[in-house]
Amino acid sequence: MADNRFHPEAGGLVPHMGITLVDEGEGWLEAEMVIRQHHLRSGANALHAASMIALADSVCGFAAGQVLPKGAKGYTTIELKSNFLGSASEGTLAGRSQADHLGRTTQVWTSTVTHRESGRKLALFRCTQMILY
Repeated sequence: MADNRFHPEAGGLVPHMGITLVDEGEGWLEAEMVIRQHHLRSGANALHAASMIALADSVCGFAAGQVLPKGAKGYTTIELKSNFLGSASEGTLAGRSQADHLGRTTQVWTSTVTHRESGRKLALFRCTQMILY
């Protein structure tokens, strides 16, 4: 599914990482990323932690942008925590976010990164978004 948020004309991290929208609804969003060589740790056949964080933070952020309170102009991540449960060297990662708290000044989101082919959970992620006015 083509989406300008994921493929802006100016480029950026999201298109560089190959993150694409799968589906979304109010209070949730799912995207995926096919594992490529630049997602792996240097000299290792395993994902770099930052690759999974990029996917997890992106699904939370784009979902937050869909449910901003009235009058808000945007959002920014002010806190994040990741727990890594496994790794992969090939296949596709799915990141799915879900809202835990949708306040006027902050939002709290949880996302799970799963290896699509095996169904294994690879990372759990929680972030807080500050709402910008």
